[in-house]
Amino acid sequence: MFSKILIANRGEIAVRIIRACKEMGISTVAVYSQADENALHVALADESYCIGPAQAADSYLNEERILSAALLSGAQAIHPGYGFLSENAHFAALCAKNGIVFIGPNPKTMEELSDKALLKEKMSAAGLPVIPGTLPLNSWIEAKEKAAVIGYPVMLKACAGGGGRGIRLVRSEAEMEGAWNQSVAEGLASFGDGSVYLEKYLYPARHVELQIMADESGRVLCLGERDCSLQRRNQKLIEETPSPAVSKELRTDLIQKVIQAVKAIDYVGAGTLEFLLDGRGQFWFMEMNVRLQVEHCVTEMLTGMDLVKWQIRIAAGIPLELKQEEVRLDGSAIECRINAQGCGKLGLLHVPGGPNVRFDSCLIPGTVVTPYYDSLLGKLIVRAGTREEALRKMKAALCELVAEGISTNIEEQLALISDERFMSGSYDLTFMGNR
Repeated sequence: MFSKILIANRGEIAVRIIRACKEMGISTVAVYSQADENALHVALADESYCIGPAQAADSYLNEERILSAALLSGAQAIHPGYGFLSENAHFAALCAKNGIVFIGPNPKTMEELSDKALLKEKMSAAGLPVIPGTLPLNSWIEAKEKAAVIGYPVMLKACAGGGGRGIRLVRSEAEMEGAWNQSVAEGLASFGDGSVYLEKYLYPARHVELQIMADESGRVLCLGERDCSLQRRNQKLIEETPSPAVSKELRTDLIQKVIQAVKAIDYVGAGTLEFLLDGRGQFWFMEMNVRLQVEHCVTEMLTGMDLVKWQIRIAAGIPLELKQEEVRLDGSAIECRINAQGCGKLGLLHVPGGPNVRFDSCLIPGTVVTPYYDSLLGKLIVRAGTREEALRKMKAALCELVAEGISTNIEEQLALISDERFMSGSYDLTFMGNR
């Protein structure tokens, strides 16, 4: 097992990883930008290093500075969290070159799975139904020709995309050129890769993803599904597990297929396979995220399995202990993302408590929200024996959460989970567009 780990991230996920390491008896190293000098993750870590100015490109995305901090501190491994360098095969290869373990898939696997269009071909060969689409395209003219065959509406997607970036809905031929230019530009700006592919836009549909953990021995666990259909502009707002739209029989069948597919690509580590569930109950594979998801904690609440600790154990060569039939999927867990709506300085902070209530956050009184990073302040998660009980618990928790001095979406989240469509479980990806 590792004795020291560097966390190459910030915010709530850096705090989350540090806590897991402390519980495992592992020393921690934080890195931070000048804007995060007084951040909670810096205070909690055993040692910390400033790696540059506020801009992420000069700090949290600066591979050389992060590696220098790891080597200087004597860290044996780097946990990238999510975002930033978490899916960067080049960085993972640099870690290996310098004798540091990257806590995630190996660089070769990351490289092979980074192209989302080619990944769909691999998953199709492994037995998963995939959304009709194309390989990377060369121009908007080619995209227009392919769309005419697939049929409008279609989605343009950045091959290296993630977090809803580089995606454009195209409803007609007249929209293609503009959407193409936007998707390419956003892909270049966000990922340094402007390659784009096309896929059929399925609607109405739900966004359902399955969490997996796989070790070096070939054992794969599927920890059930998360319903992430409540989104705004491809950004998730609320996640829940299990999905109210997935029957026990459908879940069992999909879990078996996912395990088979993950074994077929020899994957090791934590990963998430994302699907669309259409109105006929048919699942369609979209993409795979080769990292820890933002919403991993809602799965932890339901299953009782600490995904961060198991990421670390697997990276250290320790095999998974559970068998698939031992995975606990009873009850209901719901997560609301608490986002800032502008900059500000936190005054009074009151966090809800009680049995099966969890708030993953980096907030402390005096925290300054800057314009440099993601707006996520924290994630409020609850678990109960039934979905109805979980909804009541979430409402109570949201009413109790106070963050003065910062404008947040707490009131909006309360309105969303109180909406009849969400309460009934009959929502889909069109929910926010219909409000």
